[in-house]
Amino acid sequence: MHLAPTFEVPSMSRHPRTGDWYPAINKPAGVVHWLKHSKDAKNVDWVVILDADMIIRGPILPWELGAEKGRPVAAYYGYLIGCDNILAQLHTKHPELCDKVGGLLAFHIDDLRVFAPLWLSKTEEVREDRAHWATNITGDIYGKGWISEMYGYSFGAAEIGLRHKINDNLMIYPGYVPREGIEPILLHYGLPFSVGNWSFNKLAHHDEGIVYECNRLFPEPPYPRELKQLELDPNRRRGLFLSIECINIINEGLLLQHAANGCPKPAWSKYLSFLKSKSFAELTQPKYVTPATLQMMEDIKEEHVDDGAEKPHPKIHTVFSTECTPYFDWQTVGLMHSFRTSGQPGNITRLLSCSDEDLQKYKGRDLAPTHYVPSMSRHPLTGDWYPAINKPAAVLHWLNHANIDAEFIVILDADMILRGPITPWEFKAARGHPVSTPYDYLIGCDNELAKLHTSHPEACDKVGGVIIMHIDDLQKFALLWLHKTEEVRADRAHYARNITGDIYESGWISEMYGYSFGAAELKLKHTINNEILIYPGYVPAPGVKYRVFHYGLRFSVGNWSFDKADWRNVDMINRCWAKFPDPPDSSTLDLTNKEDLQRDLLSIECAKTLNEALNLHHKRKCSSDNSLLTSKEERTQESGVTREVGNTDGNVDSVSDHISTNHSEESASVRKDEMPSSFRFWVIFLWAFSGVGFLVVIFVVYSGHRRRGTRSKHGSRRRRSLHSVLMETNGRDRHSRGVDVPL
Repeated sequence: MHLAPTFEVPSMSRHPRTGDWYPAINKPAGVVHWLKHSKDAKNVDWVVILDADMIIRGPILPWELGAEKGRPVAAYYGYLIGCDNILAQLHTKHPELCDKVGGLLAFHIDDLRVFAPLWLSKTEEVREDRAHWATNITGDIYGKGWISEMYGYSFGAAEIGLRHKINDNLMIYPGYVPREGIEPILLHYGLPFSVGNWSFNKLAHHDEGIVYECNRLFPEPPYPRELKQLELDPNRRRGLFLSIECINIINEGLLLQHAANGCPKPAWSKYLSFLKSKSFAELTQPKYVTPATLQMMEDIKEEHVDDGAEKPHPKIHTVFSTECTPYFDWQTVGLMHSFRTSGQPGNITRLLSCSDEDLQKYKGRDLAPTHYVPSMSRHPLTGDWYPAINKPAAVLHWLNHANIDAEFIVILDADMILRGPITPWEFKAARGHPVSTPYDYLIGCDNELAKLHTSHPEACDKVGGVIIMHIDDLQKFALLWLHKTEEVRADRAHYARNITGDIYESGWISEMYGYSFGAAELKLKHTINNEILIYPGYVPAPGVKYRVFHYGLRFSVGNWSFDKADWRNVDMINRCWAKFPDPPDSSTLDLTNKEDLQRDLLSIECAKTLNEALNLHHKRKCSSDNSLLTSKEERTQESGVTREVGNTDGNVDSVSDHISTNHSEESASVRKDEMPSSFRFWVIFLWAFSGVGFLVVIFVVYSGHRRRGTRSKHGSRRRRSLHSVLMETNGRDRHSRGVDVPL
C-alpha cells in the first residue's frame, strides 16, 4: 500500500457473474469505481490514464498535448484490426468511429464520466464473444481474447461518438527507433527489448518479488559510452539510449524503494556508482514535448500533401521473383499489366531464376524487364528440391550484379495484381523500419522455432507478401534472408504444423521464416499494415482501398472458382487467345449481404484483370504466324487440357485457339502451309505409289520390246495408251499435292 498514493478497488480478476479469469478488466472497472467513490474525481478537470508498465520522462499536460473536451488525446495502437472488420460491426452501432488507440489517454473528466461505464460493459461483451477471438479478427497473436479491454475502450468510445486526437509520437516501446526530431515522453516496456547481448522481458519476472528483496536489481544494461561502439547511426543509437534509460530508471526506483523498506545500504559497485552519478542525472532530466512530438496523425497526413510539392519523393524500384515456366509466365503477364495501370512509381524488374539448359529454350524473355539468375531450385550443395529459395537467392544476386539507383525497394510475388501505388512515403517506410503485410500464421515466431534460429526471437515479425525496404537495409539483410532460409529448410525436426503453422508439414514456408528470422537478427522492426494486401475471397474491411490482390488461394463466386494451381501446366501465353474461365457478371450478384457483395466484387475484379492482361498480350503477339500452335501434337495437348479443366467451368472456350477474322487471308495461308501430319503422310504415300507404278510400266514396255524386236502399230498404240494412263496418273499426283485441305 505504501508504493504509491492508492485508491482501493474490489478485484474483478475473477468475474463475479461469469467466473471468467481476466485481470485486464480491472482497468475499466477501477476507473468506474474511482469515478464513483473517490473525492479526487470530484475536484479535477482532466484525467491522464496510463499503464503500470510505463516510464514517464516528462510532464504530461492534457491541454499542452492538444486534448479538448469531446476530443481526448491517445496513443496509436495500429494492431487493433477489429476496428476495421466484423468485430466492430458486432459490438458498436458506429463502427466507422472506432479509433485504434490505447496506452496514453488524456481525458476531460466530463467525457470520462459518460464513457467509463461503456468501457467496462463493452470489455465484458467482447470478452464473452469467444467466436471472434481469432488472430485474423482481433490481431491478438494468442487468439485468447486478452486484448478485449482495448477493444472495450475503442468500441465504448465509438458508441458515444467520442473521436480521439491520435498521436504516434508521445509514447514509444523500448527497442523501437524514434523518428527523427521526436522526443517521446512515455516509455512503454510491454514488449521484450535488447541492447547488444543484454535483453529484458517483463514477463520473465512475472512472479518475482524484486521490490521486497533487498538490493536486488534487474541485470545491468550496457553503459552509455558502449552504445557509441554498438551503433553508428545516430537515430538508431538514440533508440538504444532510450532502452537503457528505461531499465536504469526502473533500477533506480528499486534502489529508492529498498531504502524506504529499511534495507541495508548496498555494497559499492560500478553500476550503483553510475546510477548515482551526475552524468546519469543529466541523462534522465525531465523531457519536454517538442512541436514535432505534438503532431497528430491527421496533421501529419495534411503536411505530407503540402511537402510533396517541395521535396521530391525517393526513387522506388519494384522487383518480383519467377522461374522460367509457363506457370510463372502468365502470372508475370498479369502483374506487369497491373503495374502499368496502377500508377506505381519507378521501374520494375523480374528476377528470373532459370538453369542454362532451360533458358536456351525459354520463350518468355520479352514478358518483362528481366534480371537473369542461376536457378537454386535444386540446392547446389544439399541437392534439396526447394524452388521457393529462389526468391532470396534472386534478390541477393540482383543486389550484387545490377546497378540500382533507387532508395526504396518494393518486393512482390508473381501471383499478385497491383490496384494502386505502393510507396514508402504513404506507408511510412524508413531506414531501419521496413513496411510489410501480416502473415499471422507464422506461429514459429512465438515458439521454439524462433529461439532456435535467431538470437533475437522477440524481434521476429510475422510478415511477408508485400515488402517495402530501404536499399541500405536490404543490402545488409539479403544474405541473412538466404542463409536463414537454408537453415530453417534443413531443420526437418521442426516441420510440424504446431511449430511452423505449415498445414502440409513439408517445410514449404521455410523461405518465409528465413525472412522473419533474418530481419530479427538485424532487429529490423516492421510497420505491419493490413490495408495493403487482400486475398480474393476474403471479406474486405469497410472503406479500405487495398493496393494488392494476392491470389495465392482458391477463391470462388457462386459456382465459379479460380485456383492458380489448376493452371500450373497450362501454357496461357504462347497459345493465342487463351484465357481463364470468365467470372460471373457483377449484375448477377446478390445485393442483400453487403460483405459478401464486396468480397465477390473484388474476386471478379481480380479474375477480369488477369484475363484483360492475357487479352492484351495476345493482341500484341498473335498477329505473327509463328505464334500459332497448329501441329497435331499441340492440338491434342490442348484438347487434353480442355478436358482436364472442364470441371472448373462448363464453358471451356478458355483454352481454345481463336484466329481473328481480321487476318483471314493470312490465316488461310497458314492453313495451307502447315498441313496436319496425317495428311502429309497420305500425300507422300500417293507420290511413292505413282513412282513405283511408273517403274513397273517402264519395265513392262521394255520387256515387250525385247520379245517382239520390232515396233508394230498395235504395240505403238498400246504404248500410247499406257503413256496416257501414266500422264493421267501423274496429273492426279500433281493435283493431289496442290489440294487445299482445311485444318
